[in-house]
Amino acid sequence: MNRQLWLLALCQGLFLTNNVTFIAINGLVGLNLAPLGWMATLPVMGYVVGGALSTTLVAHTQSRFGRRTSFQMGLAVAVASALLCCYAAYSRNFWLLVGATVVAGYYNANAQLYRFAAAELAAPAFREKAISLVMAGGLIGAVAGPNLASVTRNLTATPFAGAYLALAGVALMAMGLLSFIRFPAPPVKPATGQVDTGRPLREIMRQPVFIVAAAAGALGYGVMNLLMAATPIAMQICSLPFSDVAMVLEWHVIGMFAPGFFTGHLIKRFGTLPIMAAGLALNAVCVVIALSGVDFTNFLIALFLLGLGWNFLFTGSTMLALTAYRPEEKDKAQGALNFCVFAVLALSSLASGVLVTTKGWALLNLGSLLPLSATALLLGWLALKKRRLQDR
Repeated sequence: MNRQLWLLALCQGLFLTNNVTFIAINGLVGLNLAPLGWMATLPVMGYVVGGALSTTLVAHTQSRFGRRTSFQMGLAVAVASALLCCYAAYSRNFWLLVGATVVAGYYNANAQLYRFAAAELAAPAFREKAISLVMAGGLIGAVAGPNLASVTRNLTATPFAGAYLALAGVALMAMGLLSFIRFPAPPVKPATGQVDTGRPLREIMRQPVFIVAAAAGALGYGVMNLLMAATPIAMQICSLPFSDVAMVLEWHVIGMFAPGFFTGHLIKRFGTLPIMAAGLALNAVCVVIALSGVDFTNFLIALFLLGLGWNFLFTGSTMLALTAYRPEEKDKAQGALNFCVFAVLALSSLASGVLVTTKGWALLNLGSLLPLSATALLLGWLALKKRRLQDR
């Protein structure tokens, strides 16, 4: 546990400040500008579609230029896209807003690799705690994101345009912090120009451990995004003020990242699969509470538990993924993992807007039980395979 990790944790916090603010305002700005109500979350969807489309490019830049340069490139895109979003809000151009969030997805895809980079900055025995610590940096975003959205909401004559300007400043701060981090150098190409990249990606992806890590990470993130992206719209439909929306999102993100200080310890003590199963159970309780009412308290408790469940499930899936590939295979394997996450996020972002505006909050929550059940079956399948191998 070293200075490099703490700086990376701060960068993770600034990244989550961007993400949480985007979630808090993009759906509402979209609802205000969209030609049709069901299109409200298209700007949220654009962010994750851009991330999915960028995964191959990010894997290439990470391999060619190394961690720090690639991360800095992502932050430069974050600055440009935030300014473009600001102009889209000012000019009331819905499709420009969607396009700007697609561009911002490149930053999203880059910063999603912070958690993998954390494992490279610590000794092997501390990888779980390193990943957990860096993810705990998201607590900064938990507090800063919703409050930034609230404080800057009416900073300019155009609602939320000031929030986008503030996000450009957040990205510039992260660029400064990253300049002090020294990541391990990328592999040096031999004279022949050939670098051992390990097994073919298809072979890596056929492993049961990779299948479960990718599916659990993607479906767990998808359910979290499905409910979180719809929450600001659902609360507005229920006539709750934006200050309540900001408070719910703040405690949701606290739930997502506060466990980062001890999730790594829990994984080392109890194992990866049990902690992932606990995350699924917390998500199920979240759905039960969300279905029991639409008061502020229901939203608050449900979203907090949703964050806790996501942390256990996503941290566990990240640790599981580390066992599925060799060091020389990391760029393509991590790119494939991120693509799975972003593909499901894109679908859940669109579905959240469509379902919450046409079918309602209750049906949205009931639908989330399907991917949760699928994840539970996959975890049971992998646990059974591991037990059979131990019995041989």
